[in-house]
Amino acid sequence: MDEANAFLEGITAKLNAGEEPEVDDMSPDKRAQELIYDAWEAKRREERLKLAEQALALYPECADAYVILAEDKARTLEEAKEFYALGVAAGERALGEKFFRENKGSFWGILKTRGYMRARQGLYRCLWSLGQKEEAIAHCEEMLSLNPNDNQGVRYDLAAYLFETNDLDRLSRLIKKYTGDSSAFWQYSRALLAYYQSGENKKANRELRRALEKNPFVPAYLLEGRALPKELPEFYAFGSHEEAILYVASFYGGWYRKPDSLLWLARGTAVLLADLCEEDE
Repeated sequence: MDEANAFLEGITAKLNAGEEPEVDDMSPDKRAQELIYDAWEAKRREERLKLAEQALALYPECADAYVILAEDKARTLEEAKEFYALGVAAGERALGEKFFRENKGSFWGILKTRGYMRARQGLYRCLWSLGQKEEAIAHCEEMLSLNPNDNQGVRYDLAAYLFETNDLDRLSRLIKKYTGDSSAFWQYSRALLAYYQSGENKKANRELRRALEKNPFVPAYLLEGRALPKELPEFYAFGSHEEAILYVASFYGGWYRKPDSLLWLARGTAVLLADLCEEDE
């Protein structure tokens, strides 16, 4: 506030003296980010690419520009990975080592970190799809150390990856770290982890019951073979079909890796339905 008042007083003094105050142009990084905002609003792919390239010409460290190139210009998964990697490197140069040391734990809350975080999420997803699983997992864990609040939902990707690699120790620590997460994603993860660890017992059945009550639509996609849409939903509400689709799209590997878990899910679903019918009567 003191700085703002001093700035305003300086302008007032110059105006009173008949001088025109100097107005600094927007810095290259901010101008580049404005072009990115325009690109996100653009409906045509060609326009988005043009704006992203203009942003890079203004500010080569614009990580979000590389994210757009990865999404709209890359023709293969490998090419997308390279663009995301360039975005991560650009973000690291822009932020600097000192910034990482001083702000670890509060990323995403600081606006200028977001392009870097978006690029890094795109990178680890490409790495996973390309079979570079440990590298993808390492990126997830580092991102969660940079931003434990996890505004991007990195923990959900990481949990799915740890199920598929059968790394139950790391998975258990991750789930305990986010005990306050009440989403269906996390409750189904708790249930499946309990089954992985001990099979069908009271704890696993209790966790499964809670998961089914959180979102009863998940079994339709895992057990009945209901097809997932070609394009995944961008938004979802708790307990909705959209939430179930997004959960299954990420976590089906963990269930199919242990096929008897599907039989357990079917039994749990049948018990819940029977109980609901009794309540209605």
